[in-house]
Amino acid sequence: MANKSTKNKSQSSSKFTFWIIGIIAAFILGFIFLGNHSKTVQKASKETIDYSGQPFLGKKSASVSIIEFGDYKCPNCKNFAANVVPLIQKDLVDTGKAKLYFFNDPFIYVDSTRSAKFAEAVYHELGNDTFWKFHETLYKKQPEDSNAEKTDLYDEKFLVATLKEAAPNADVNKVLDYFHANKADAAVNKDLGYAAKLGVTGTPTIFVDGKPFTGTTLDDLTSMVNKAAKGK
Repeated sequence: MANKSTKNKSQSSSKFTFWIIGIIAAFILGFIFLGNHSKTVQKASKETIDYSGQPFLGKKSASVSIIEFGDYKCPNCKNFAANVVPLIQKDLVDTGKAKLYFFNDPFIYVDSTRSAKFAEAVYHELGNDTFWKFHETLYKKQPEDSNAEKTDLYDEKFLVATLKEAAPNADVNKVLDYFHANKADAAVNKDLGYAAKLGVTGTPTIFVDGKPFTGTTLDDLTSMVNKAAKGK
């Protein structure tokens, strides 16, 4: 996939099988990132990132841009969405310090790619707010037995049913038409291109203004965001 090594990324993701739901929130960020960054490029990237057409949380006026690279079938991304994103939103996004973008990095076979493209279709046809409703619902509905060996868990029927929980039924056909026409492919390929250029090898992986986050706590992320803001 787009200059990616699926084997390396799967190995990175597998480091999180010890995840325990219910860990104290203050430690969640560290557990998620400790393994990923052993295989992520450590040097700061000079890659210019085009944020246009990307779903985000926060105020457009926020000067700092945080990117999460994620995969809808990745259990660690589900934990990140449920337990870490709310903390980032409360401390950094709602305060106007940063915007949080979601970039797709699907690598767990066909299910990941299909759900990424469907989510992009939702974003294009129904807008940013509905995208995030669908995004959150899709992670909440991730099956407990989701893994790389089991495919077609995220078939079109599943994705449509998930969308119906986030949007009116009348909007579903708009998304399906866009999805069936393969118009979402370009957006996913754009994300994959950035993942390759930035050296992403596991999900979730975070960047702040194009530089990899290598810390392990929310305080580390806040410090990096504050430093980036001061440099504007």
